[in-house]
Amino acid sequence: MQPRNMSMSGVVDLAAVKQAQEAKAKAEQARAEAARHGGTGAVSPADLVIDVDEAGFESDVLQRSTEVPVVIDFWAEWCEPCKQLSPVLERLAVEYNGRFLLAKIDVDANQMLMQQFGVQGIPAVFAVVAGQALPLFQGAASETQIRQTLDQLVQVAEERFGLTGIAVDPEAEPGAQPAAAPERPAGPHDAALEAAVQALDAGDLAGAVQAYKNVLGEDPGNTEAKLGLAQAELLQRVQNADPQRVRQDAADKPGDAQAQIAAADLDLVGGHVEDAFGRLIDAVRVTAGDDRDAVRLRLLELFEVVGADDPRVAVARRALARALY
Repeated sequence: MQPRNMSMSGVVDLAAVKQAQEAKAKAEQARAEAARHGGTGAVSPADLVIDVDEAGFESDVLQRSTEVPVVIDFWAEWCEPCKQLSPVLERLAVEYNGRFLLAKIDVDANQMLMQQFGVQGIPAVFAVVAGQALPLFQGAASETQIRQTLDQLVQVAEERFGLTGIAVDPEAEPGAQPAAAPERPAGPHDAALEAAVQALDAGDLAGAVQAYKNVLGEDPGNTEAKLGLAQAELLQRVQNADPQRVRQDAADKPGDAQAQIAAADLDLVGGHVEDAFGRLIDAVRVTAGDDRDAVRLRLLELFEVVGADDPRVAVARRALARALY
């Protein structure tokens, strides 16, 4: 029931990515199967807004987030700003027509979820995408700002995780469940990739690195293995680092390539993606020769960790090009 990946929100959760890819494939198969039987496998517009409690969080939020972004509205009956925000979110959930699902959580009845998400005040709005919890905004916001945030959310969900949302049928009965998806045939490397993820989760970084390398040895273009190897090697590099000393070295030696590289690794593991990228781009500007090349190569490795489709990577690539040329 605990939200996943809250402490590493800037780093890709490999298990969640794999789960999202499988969910997308199953959803596509379910739609095709429903079409063959004259159905749509779609939900009613009324099902786009749901009330969620602690008991149902796993199924209603975490599992659903592998097929559609789930926006969470933390609210309470006594909260006046909530009474202004919640109707806007509910209306937009229907207007976005299945691009996201709105889950409403009453904080008075679900204190544990409020604590797990680190909610300091309400209204507070989060999203869960492929099992990853992402803070969106807290307090009052204009409808324009809300729309901009939701647009960014659905774009990232689609480009980074392949989540295209759920089909909506105005004629569907509220509460009707979409058609169940047939089982997806196992891929040739699924067992090896699953073993690598399990090793990563267990802290066996050397085992995870080797498992991903084994997959890439047979399938050099395997995207999941490339992503997994990049993250496992990153975690391996920071495993025995002294964060205080690394950050002090970086502060004392702004022109030292290795000091900045080590600090950037820590930034990324802590979820500070823009800080990691910015640090290395700044280092590219003040270094030369082999040092500059080392910084550039590490930055490209960190791009792999975050994922090529992440908008922050696109921005950093442009900044890197300006710094180099």
